[in-house]
Amino acid sequence: PFLLKPSTPITYQEGDAEMEQTARFLASYIKEVTGYEPKVTTGDAGKGIHLSIASDIQNKEGYRLLVSENGVEIAGASNAGIFYGVQTLRKSIPAAADGIQVELPAVSINDYPRFPYRGMHLDVSRHFFPTDSVKKFIDILALHNMNRFHWHLTDDQGWRIEIKKYPELTQIGSKRKETVIGRNSGKYDGQPYDGFYTQDEIRDVIAYAKERFITIIPEIDLPGHQLAALATYPELGCTGGPYEVWTQWGVSDDVICAGNEKSMQFLEDVMSEIIEIFPSEYVHIGGDEAPRTRWEKCPKCQARIKAEGLKADKNHTAEDRLQSYCMTRIEKFLNSKGRRIIGWDEILEGDVAPNATVMSWRGASGGIEAAQMGHDVIMTPNTYCYFDYYQTADTKDEPLGIGGYVPIEKVYSLDPTFDLNEEQKKHIIGAQANLWTEYITTTEHVEYMVLPRMAALAEVQWTQPEKKDFKDFTKRLARLMKFYQRDGFNYAKHVFDLKVDFTPDVAKKAVVVTLSTIDDAPIYYTLDGTEPTTASLKYTEPVSITETADFQAVVIRPEGKSKVVNKKISFNKATYCPIELTFQPSEKYKFGGAITLVDGMKGNDSYATGAWLGFVGGDVEAIIDLGQETEIKRVATNAIVDMSAWIMGSTGLVVSVSDDNKEFREVAVKDIPAETNIDKKGVENYEITFDPVKARYVKVVIKRSPALPKGHAGEGKAAYMFIDEIEVD
Repeated sequence: PFLLKPSTPITYQEGDAEMEQTARFLASYIKEVTGYEPKVTTGDAGKGIHLSIASDIQNKEGYRLLVSENGVEIAGASNAGIFYGVQTLRKSIPAAADGIQVELPAVSINDYPRFPYRGMHLDVSRHFFPTDSVKKFIDILALHNMNRFHWHLTDDQGWRIEIKKYPELTQIGSKRKETVIGRNSGKYDGQPYDGFYTQDEIRDVIAYAKERFITIIPEIDLPGHQLAALATYPELGCTGGPYEVWTQWGVSDDVICAGNEKSMQFLEDVMSEIIEIFPSEYVHIGGDEAPRTRWEKCPKCQARIKAEGLKADKNHTAEDRLQSYCMTRIEKFLNSKGRRIIGWDEILEGDVAPNATVMSWRGASGGIEAAQMGHDVIMTPNTYCYFDYYQTADTKDEPLGIGGYVPIEKVYSLDPTFDLNEEQKKHIIGAQANLWTEYITTTEHVEYMVLPRMAALAEVQWTQPEKKDFKDFTKRLARLMKFYQRDGFNYAKHVFDLKVDFTPDVAKKAVVVTLSTIDDAPIYYTLDGTEPTTASLKYTEPVSITETADFQAVVIRPEGKSKVVNKKISFNKATYCPIELTFQPSEKYKFGGAITLVDGMKGNDSYATGAWLGFVGGDVEAIIDLGQETEIKRVATNAIVDMSAWIMGSTGLVVSVSDDNKEFREVAVKDIPAETNIDKKGVENYEITFDPVKARYVKVVIKRSPALPKGHAGEGKAAYMFIDEIEVD
């Protein structure tokens, strides 16, 4: 091994300022851990740590790390490669090594990233984070070998960057009078909210990131999400206002007037200053969630449609083409200045800007389509990469979040190339996670949402898929978390929680509970709702539950207890009976299939946990075989309503019974009013009772809501319906 000592020098090539910067980073990292700071010097000082450029390394971000008793060599194809080699060495030293002799084992590492674009996103519009917080965020990216920081700077709730030509954007557009409490509750906190970065502050952050080989990609979202600009300059909108910087969350109908030449000039002027500030080749111009409502009635927009010859077809409206016109015009403007655009996958709706790179967020389908069309793609599918989603299914003790469920295992399982062929895979240039901050108000909460999921993403971005191994990752993650702890990061510890799997066993009419931990710590459980202790049943093998139980389990380590897992399992006459669906759930939300509806376990308020089945385009019709003639008088079920996610509840129940599964007779009907509150979120319970009847087969029809209501961003379009647990008594 190589012994790291206070006298160990770090050497670099004379005249290379970037390499010197990296050498000084390494010296400061070593000082953090050991308490002593190695001397940084040029040349090759013998038994020390030597940095150099190596022309034989193929990948431009690749590096070689050689350790022997005579010294440490870190060579890179570029200074970026050297920086990543330094990160590996940094993480090889124990997180706390003060006063101990550090031995670096003899090793030869040749390493390079899978993808050239390894990104992380931060929204500073919904909630603002000062430059010190942003720099700390950049430090976290550097620790995880990420090289792109996507900075979402403008939105309906605040304009956060100084534009010299339009100073009112930060005087007016950066300030909202108050902020909605919770999830568009209709109640407001009454507290003015503001914040923005001067151009000098932005340049300082850009320089800080550059030293860490991170490129900052700015996002100015257009033509939608522009209320902060419209509140400042009402003449840029279709109606002329009045507008206000939005105090709630969601998607506003008010967008930039694409038919107004002054509006287009405004966007080009803003982009002129953006590219003067940011050296990034890419500029993100959004393109997501831009309703066409105002354009349909705007004389200027309709005149633009006519003048440009924008035509509807069976897939796109003329207003869709107007969005494409807007995006393409800004793209051409940026291309003329030597820059390229990134847009969210909505830019595929219409005539996609020809040279655009597509960022796929609504699942992976948009990215797959774009790659097949020959566009470069950055994968950010919400089902894997939205770090504002909950990281645990047990949300009762979690800070308020937008919803959804993306555990660390799900992040780690992402392969950004999906099922593309070899030629199409070349267009997947990388992956990124996004952090939207409607419900994230502090730096501590930012860190809690991204760590340690960022470590899982880093391995997706860097590591070849055949070398990924989640169990091995979790062992290394435990060591990385010591760095988080030492550096004062507020990281989530769910990875140490008890992992629980509830599997239906239809043959035995049982639910089989399998428990595990990443470190094989002892687990205890109860079935009567009491909190387990070391005196409770110790888990040694899967537990089979065949009757109503209130299951609780906990991991007990020397340093304390884990969070208690609890699940109420309720048996009724339909539980684990054969069930058939005549209309199948969406492929994306079919999870464990029809048995989920009669497994005795109700889902919580997150539709993405696998406890709910998601249907779109038809009513749910379930036929349950009770096995023998049985007397029944009640049917109940549950649905999630999450209007922001385009999920509505039921509008009615119909119960029919049969003795032979051929001839059914209707025994009960219940109508339920369609939801009209476009901000509604929660779990709805439906119940229907009737005079007792005897039957073997029960058919339950759960009627869907026909369309999203007036005032919703998706007004008139089909809504999802998520159903769980059909009870028969």
